[in-house]
Amino acid sequence: MKKLALAAAATTALVSGTVAVSPTLFAQGSQAPGMVDTSRVTAGTYALDPAHTLVNWRVNHFGFNDYFGLFGDIEGTMTMDPANISDAEFEIMVPIAQVTVASEELKDHLLRPGKEGAAPDFFGPEPGMATFTSTNVRQNSDTTAIVSGMLEMNGNTGPVTMRVEFTGAGTNPMNKAETVGFEGRAVIDRSQWDVNYGQGLIGNDVELIITAAFEKQ
Repeated sequence: MKKLALAAAATTALVSGTVAVSPTLFAQGSQAPGMVDTSRVTAGTYALDPAHTLVNWRVNHFGFNDYFGLFGDIEGTMTMDPANISDAEFEIMVPIAQVTVASEELKDHLLRPGKEGAAPDFFGPEPGMATFTSTNVRQNSDTTAIVSGMLEMNGNTGPVTMRVEFTGAGTNPMNKAETVGFEGRAVIDRSQWDVNYGQGLIGNDVELIITAAFEKQ
């Protein structure tokens, strides 16, 4: 039965025009192609894989609990030499309009225009990109670094520092791309970017968790 299911999945991929995958790729006991092994990382220019890169945000709501959301369709580049991490450069562009939340009503609240010509509560219906550009990378272990940079968002620019952890490297079996993964964590004060709605009721501190897959160009 398992063999039939795998064969059917492979046939569907071929018919739909997606990348054909060997049924053995997902066989029980298969080894993941990526590993936390820095020797697998090679110098060069990388581009984000937008299908597997996400920014999770978390903010306190009314003092009751924390609310979560996601940004996707993220673009960006990285230039890196594992022999000299301090020279690495990142640029990450997050389309705010692509926000995903559990409630369509809340998404409308985040992106709707201001009432009667007033300023929007949050970002408005046509928000620009949020762009992070690194200015300094400081390695503090074999697999972690502190990345500082400038975040341009909502018409304002300010400094952000994040802790970045190397999470894996290898060759993606789907497209044969040399891939490197990272997870970044930061906390920003939303008021520094004029996202001021509900201050005192909604937390100012927003926790960001970035999971990123970069493919070598």
